[in-house]
Amino acid sequence: MKRTIPVLIASVTGFVLVVASFVPVAESWGETAMIWFDILASIAFVIGAGNILKVCLKKISDRREGWGYALVTLIAFLITLYVGLFKIGVNPSEQFADRPWSGDYVANGSAFWWAYQYVYLPLAATMFSMLAFYIASASFRAFRAKNTEALVLLTTAFVVLLGQASFGDSITFFLPAELQFSSITSTIMNVFNLAGNRAIMIGIALGVVSLSLKILLGVDRSYLGSD
Repeated sequence: MKRTIPVLIASVTGFVLVVASFVPVAESWGETAMIWFDILASIAFVIGAGNILKVCLKKISDRREGWGYALVTLIAFLITLYVGLFKIGVNPSEQFADRPWSGDYVANGSAFWWAYQYVYLPLAATMFSMLAFYIASASFRAFRAKNTEALVLLTTAFVVLLGQASFGDSITFFLPAELQFSSITSTIMNVFNLAGNRAIMIGIALGVVSLSLKILLGVDRSYLGSD
């Protein structure tokens, strides 16, 4: 029962959505299925929140390694949940001025908006800025011209970088326009790079179709867990 019923639900729902996308008469079926999806997603959010509390509290009580990070995560989660649920700092909407909580919880000036703008965004920017150092290190290792493929990669990257820079064309100003770095970069990005991206996207689409069919037919049941 724990495996058969979930597989049937996933298969029936998947086929209903597929049919609803191609058959106009069955379009309402897809809308009903999406409503049930939203309900289940809301339940999943509650379960996920409970799991965060359980894991963090367990790590803090056991004083396991990294319990300080769990404490910070728990405090940030509770504060964000509080200001979001109770709409701290939110003004009533014009349509329902007599109801204090009728405003949007992400309205400018609200506590949730402040936390997003001045806490989350700076932290996210810091994290992605740190990734630049790892990208630079990986690029240094990848651009070592040890073989022909690496030499082609290094040369292409060098040309594209010069084509993107403002002084790139000033180096080749004496050449015809089609031989300057900006023109060559445009050709590389709009012809060779675009062709490669399209091939990758086609491969991804075929992989999605294949995996979707395996899930709908019950061949792939990895979403049920290892048990």
